[in-house]
Amino acid sequence: MKTLYLDCFSGISGDMFLGLLIDLGLDPLLLESELKKLHLPGWQWQINREQRQGIEGCRVQVLCDTNQPHRHWSDIDKLLADCSLDLNIKECARRIFLRLGQAEAKVHGIALEEVHFHEVGATDAIIDLVGAAIGLELLGVEQLICSPLPLSRGMASCAHGALPLPAPAVLELLAGTPVVDSGSDKELVTPSGAAIAREAVCFGGLPTMQIEASGYGVGGWQLQDRPNLLRGLLGQATETGLQSDQVMVLETHIDDGNPEWLGALLEDLLDAGALDAAFNPLQMKKNRPAARLTVVAHQEDTQKLARLILTGSSASGVRCYPVERYKLERRIIEVETEIGPATAKLFFDGKELLRVAPEYEPCRRLAKSTGLLLPEVYRLVETAALNKYRS
Repeated sequence: MKTLYLDCFSGISGDMFLGLLIDLGLDPLLLESELKKLHLPGWQWQINREQRQGIEGCRVQVLCDTNQPHRHWSDIDKLLADCSLDLNIKECARRIFLRLGQAEAKVHGIALEEVHFHEVGATDAIIDLVGAAIGLELLGVEQLICSPLPLSRGMASCAHGALPLPAPAVLELLAGTPVVDSGSDKELVTPSGAAIAREAVCFGGLPTMQIEASGYGVGGWQLQDRPNLLRGLLGQATETGLQSDQVMVLETHIDDGNPEWLGALLEDLLDAGALDAAFNPLQMKKNRPAARLTVVAHQEDTQKLARLILTGSSASGVRCYPVERYKLERRIIEVETEIGPATAKLFFDGKELLRVAPEYEPCRRLAKSTGLLLPEVYRLVETAALNKYRS
């Protein structure tokens, strides 16, 4: 399977992604001819070879005429729907902008149709994001995998004024994905970059693959602690239908714990970012009944969760070791049912949909508000999710 792995050691932005695709072999003239199908006036670009800390890559800068209009999400979606780009490209670009629109809507507490883009509605962002969709198609990328993204701290200026880093829209876009602290006060992950990254089928380590090309997209920062580059590896990955990443397992045995405390600890661990947590019964020394606590977590959360175990229980030590995890691809979708909105997970083996799993909390709320039994709500949500997927 043709796979592009994004090594985001210095973040990701729309222009860095375009530069990476060109550095990997995408013909810029062909890309430009495809972008002209948008019939979007008032832009041109500069494509140059530049270095960051001695490593050369491709830098793309989209230059726009002044007085570019601010567009609503619906304006951009209509622009994409009406253009003559191939269907796969249009749908990919529309998905990316839909993610942006939904993130902005949630951050500002408004409906999707009311979202009024500023930076990401400008012509340069449209070129970046539609160019990303075009480039993935032209390079024949079948699978996009992304490393955990480095988030920054500090403040950034935008059309709304001063915003904390990471930008609120970036945090909303990256909900449920692995991130790390970059230690930088520069904006390394932009909203456009985060939206592109969400096209990835998974976030994690480098998959087993035969590398055909590597490339670098150059960003605009001159950083002291790292080269401002987006690295990509393009090649053939083993097509198993399964995704894999590396996670950490934390374990401890508890034979003198208060059951009420342990129940609360399990909830606290999950709220603090544990991927999974469970107790198993044990028989320990002096025939004491006991419990083994097993927690699955991302590497960056292990110390925090270990401290929570040690302070929230009678455990005096925690074992920690890395494991390789195989998993099905999952997508979370929002659905509308006759009794209200809900969410569901879709699980895939390669391109085959294996099952639909309604999310418990939204279903429980619908059951309480309507008086329906929870199994009936589950059936309504599952049917709505299947209909939305097949439409």
